[in-house]
Amino acid sequence: MRLLAVEDARARMLAGIGPGPAEQVALDAAVGRVLAAPVRASRDQPPFDASAMDGWAVRSAEVVAEVTLDIAGESAAGRGFDGPLPAGAAVRIFTGAPVPKGADRVVVQEEAAVREGARVRLGPAEGQTYVRPRGGDFRAGDVLLAAGVRLDPWRLALCAGAGLPEVAVAPRPRVAILSTGDEIVAPGETPAAWQIFDSGAPALAARAAQWGAAVERLAPAGDDLAALTEAVRGSAAELVVTVGGASVGTHDLVKPALARLGLELAVESVAVRPGKPTWFGTLKDGRRVLGLPGNPASALVCAELFLGPLIRAWQGLPPGPALTSARLAAALPANGPREHWMRARLEPLADGALHVHPFPDQDSSLVTVFAAADALLRRPAQAPPARPGERVEILPLPRL
Repeated sequence: MRLLAVEDARARMLAGIGPGPAEQVALDAAVGRVLAAPVRASRDQPPFDASAMDGWAVRSAEVVAEVTLDIAGESAAGRGFDGPLPAGAAVRIFTGAPVPKGADRVVVQEEAAVREGARVRLGPAEGQTYVRPRGGDFRAGDVLLAAGVRLDPWRLALCAGAGLPEVAVAPRPRVAILSTGDEIVAPGETPAAWQIFDSGAPALAARAAQWGAAVERLAPAGDDLAALTEAVRGSAAELVVTVGGASVGTHDLVKPALARLGLELAVESVAVRPGKPTWFGTLKDGRRVLGLPGNPASALVCAELFLGPLIRAWQGLPPGPALTSARLAAALPANGPREHWMRARLEPLADGALHVHPFPDQDSSLVTVFAAADALLRRPAQAPPARPGERVEILPLPRL
């Protein structure tokens, strides 16, 4: 069995992965989707000079000293003043309303001394004009968002501001999660004395959805060659993720089962800790399969290293993972021949630095440790001992 370095294994998995044909999605359903084409402005925003305050629209040249002006009318949001501003006059104006033609300043209402019937006495005006210029946010033809950007609520606001009812997005990759092993039961079921609850698959499904996949949970297949084969055969997902049965023991039947569907392996195992049994291949019909270990920490670490990059690449995003660095809070011994990803806790310090505390117990079965972690600390293969304060690479884990 050939062990591949993490980077080499990931490169093999990502070979040939990319977004499919774009699809049009209504803006209300587009949050989290990845743009397949640039978003361009069809008109200026705002489409006219607009008032930034409630007050009076005037000509600057007419308010250099205290002056009394005729009130020519009113301009409100959605209902502007009809016609140009007459000489010697002011228009009552409200925030967001069009500034009348000829006006170049808004005197805020707090600066208006007295309104006298059909006239208003204003002050000398200086400083800000309180006029938002036409096109001050963006101009017609501007590229507002580039292709490959994931839409969040703020970017949706920009699309809506440009008047788009729908956007072109990359299709969401379909991912199926299959738990294996006779020892696994779903939460809520009554386990036998030798069984445990399935904690890995629910987390993987949730994480895959966060990355943008359309996730399907397949019914657990147990340690049954025929059931495993049929579970995968019946899925229309582009990527099947199996959890458990990834090693070479008597009850590790996933690869033999999928051999019946023409499985060809690109990755047999990875020089990573935890997660050495992780594998990847392609079925005869072109679907990909990512095999993750059954221990939840192993599965979840390798999901960050491999599943996330696959899902992102399928949407046209940089695959990642995106690492940063932090100062090590405690000494670490030399590492062995496999790259080690340690669950860790981050601590921001008063000076702005970030400390990372690896948990002392890194056993791959411990769900409690992962629940408390907000980062993975990367220890390269054969890394020498590390001292407190030393810079180390980390992969932050998003916590809601």
